Amino acid sequence: MNPEITMKLYSETFHFLSDLKNNNQRDWFNDHKDTYLKVKDSLEEFAEGLIQELVLFDPYVKGLSGKKSVMRIYRDVRFSSDKSPYKTNLGASFHNPNHKGNFPGYFLSVGPNESFLAGGYWMPEAPVLKGIRQEMDYNQEKFLKIVDSKLFKETFGGLGQESKLKTLPKGYSEDHPLIEYLKLKSFTVSHSIPDQDFFSDKAFHTIVEGMKAMLPFIQFLREVQPV
Repeated sequence: MNPEITMKLYSETFHFLSDLKNNNQRDWFNDHKDTYLKVKDSLEEFAEGLIQELVLFDPYVKGLSGKKSVMRIYRDVRFSSDKSPYKTNLGASFHNPNHKGNFPGYFLSVGPNESFLAGGYWMPEAPVLKGIRQEMDYNQEKFLKIVDSKLFKETFGGLGQESKLKTLPKGYSEDHPLIEYLKLKSFTVSHSIPDQDFFSDKAFHTIVEGMKAMLPFIQFLREVQPV
């Protein structure tokens, strides 16, 4: 491991985000802009270290930088009834920097008592969703080998169930061996991380190992072509 890799977050990260949640206003944010910039710079350095480790086993993300991976804290409120100007968590997305739009990848969310590593394919468009279901149908054994592996289950428990059809997907019967997976509209996994782990190297190692455990799942989703 590169000795220059940053494996901890700035000590005021969660304190700042907690205060922001209670003071989500532009005046307060501007008065604390210096702290925000330290928090942001810290996460960018942390993400840069993760990328250096990630490319060793997933070269697909080569070319991504920590700065490019960290997402904006400013909310798009144009179509939202909630006009709070700022997100109260920080996010970093890890994917091929040359690929535009929605695509399988890794995601880190940092927020007080709600930090997590996630990944997969969130709400793919209809042609891609159809392709994923077809790939799962054609390669049932391969898919089950991934999601039923001991490491995958111990790390993530299983796939997220928040986006799921209440009826059968077109072309598939109730007795299909993968029917509960085929009902999904998003194919994601997540692993929670305690706040305190970010102030030692524990969170860093947890995230790297989580990404490794996620890789076969990510690769399966990358292989899918729209149909």
